[in-house]
Amino acid sequence: MPSRSFQLGVSIVLAMFSLSACGPKTDQEIRLGVNAELTGSKPVVGDSCKKAAELIVAQINQDGGFLVGDKKLPVRLIIEDNEDKAESAAAVAQKLISQDQVLAIIGPNASGNAIPAARICEDAGVIMISPWSTNPKTTEGKKYVFRACFIDDFQGRVMAKFARQHLQAKTAAVLYDVASEYNKGIAEFFKQFFEAAGGQVVAFKSYTTGDKDFSSQLTAIKGTHPEVLFLPNYYNEVPLQVMQARSQGLNTQFIGSDSWGSQELLNLGGKDLEGGFFSTHYAPDLATPTAQKFIAQFEAQYGKKPDDVAALTYDAVQILFQALSQANSLDRAQVREALAQITEFDGVTGKMTFRGTGDPIKSAVILQIKDGQFSYFTSVQPD
Repeated sequence: MPSRSFQLGVSIVLAMFSLSACGPKTDQEIRLGVNAELTGSKPVVGDSCKKAAELIVAQINQDGGFLVGDKKLPVRLIIEDNEDKAESAAAVAQKLISQDQVLAIIGPNASGNAIPAARICEDAGVIMISPWSTNPKTTEGKKYVFRACFIDDFQGRVMAKFARQHLQAKTAAVLYDVASEYNKGIAEFFKQFFEAAGGQVVAFKSYTTGDKDFSSQLTAIKGTHPEVLFLPNYYNEVPLQVMQARSQGLNTQFIGSDSWGSQELLNLGGKDLEGGFFSTHYAPDLATPTAQKFIAQFEAQYGKKPDDVAALTYDAVQILFQALSQANSLDRAQVREALAQITEFDGVTGKMTFRGTGDPIKSAVILQIKDGQFSYFTSVQPD
């Protein structure tokens, strides 16, 4: 039987490119699509994205809608599951554009899903804002695709500099998923910047998505005696990798990237992760007044603190509606032009500066896993 994503793609692909980029079908509501990883290997990511989008849209609608022209219009949120698959993410983007005729799309989050979806949105002239995709390819060469997060070359440089300067590491090893655009990209950037800073990457080992046994890679890594092991991998993979490393007696400092930033990492990893460091987008325990307000609202609604995906999603929607306010129109091209003209934005995850591209320039924070919790350690400003 054909897969759900195949059936969805076939049913709509012929209709997609016949659409104009002028705007949604109706002027009685604002249609906003969400392309999220609700199932698959990263459901926590999709759930955080969904919850944050629902929260801000509910706030807008409680205020009577969003003013466009002389009328407040309700916001209709259309949420679709991309199953954490590249082909499904592309099919969802097509469906939201051709069938639902949304003004814009929030997501996907994982870079492997965001990159193919971005191509669909760019070709159709529909705005896409990814909250969490840090791979440069997501926005590269595109006018209609934006993001709310920093990109991997900055993040790779941050962690390489942290390893060399703060941890005083002269040697490093890297273990990464070669089949993932995100993992592979940031691994390569870390290696580039660590070596440029005078360090030596003594092992650069890969695996493939879905692997559970990392013993051969870790045995090889142990033999090189690295002072740090960089794991730019997702929250559902890192705990197993660290457990296996520790069981082999690998005595090193574990460091990672923003893909660690889910509570599920702590639930799965426990004490094995104690003392680890990773770069991410914001720290709830060092929140600005803007962030504190969002955190309080999210906790009141859902009974838990928001993670970085939730915070970035909230920022992504806010950026879109700032542009919509400036455009004062549901014309997609006009909203895109307004979005491209935003140079400064103060959001939940901090201040962002845009300089003519869809990539914000913003700071990163480094968190430490301390006493079983994520704890703010330092902030790193862009050069």
